[in-house]
Amino acid sequence: MTEPTPDPLDHLRERLVAPGELLTGTVAGFDGDDVLVLLDGDTEGPTGRIPGGELTWRRIERPSDVLTVGQRVRAEVTMRDGGRTLLSGRACEDEALYRFLLGIARGDVVTGTVSSVHRFGVFVRLDGEPAHPVYEGTGFVNVPELSWSRFDDPADVVAPGRRITAQVLVADTRRGQVALSLKALQDDPWDASAPAVGDVVTGPVTKIVPFGVFVRVNAFVEGLVHSGELAGRSVEEGQELRVGVLEVDRARRRLRLGPAR
Repeated sequence: MTEPTPDPLDHLRERLVAPGELLTGTVAGFDGDDVLVLLDGDTEGPTGRIPGGELTWRRIERPSDVLTVGQRVRAEVTMRDGGRTLLSGRACEDEALYRFLLGIARGDVVTGTVSSVHRFGVFVRLDGEPAHPVYEGTGFVNVPELSWSRFDDPADVVAPGRRITAQVLVADTRRGQVALSLKALQDDPWDASAPAVGDVVTGPVTKIVPFGVFVRVNAFVEGLVHSGELAGRSVEEGQELRVGVLEVDRARRRLRLGPAR
């Protein structure tokens, strides 16, 4: 059997088809809400696909509202799926936003102004950012990244108009967003406040689980009393327990507790 002749473009296509790369091509057709793209270099047919939700930041009824067959397009590679290349058009739709996000790297320290506070997180307008086509700011802080301290509502930590300094976790062109952490720039209080093996402390039960109960030993540290240590003793959430520290795992930020002797 004769071996198929290698496509001389295969090595080039494989080099280019990687997440984050920009590719260009021509709209070949539509598959429901998806756009089929004949990528530059395709020889056997269209291998590019832009899912409907990745096409544009604008609200549209159907992809044919903004694209026509034969139109040239540019999109960012999101993943390789078999012989297909999945793409995001909205990732590079707004040139100013795209360039801004490319200039931000993980670990960068940035400043900005809180634009809005929600139960699910905080939007931040970063200094120098272009106007975002959808969000109230390019920066976003998920609730767990706001503070090491305990709080009931993100509004207890920050408020609209407040200036903040944060560390970049990731700049995502596909999401059009910069994930931020305020906590990353704060000292971890666990290291300074965790008790030592043998210490006896008193704190409230914060959670009851099938394998034991969690007890808060100070503002920043909780520990677990395994059910076997309770010896059938009944406890309730909020009840104060006097416990001894049996084991401290600083790497995993865990305490093993037992009833004080």
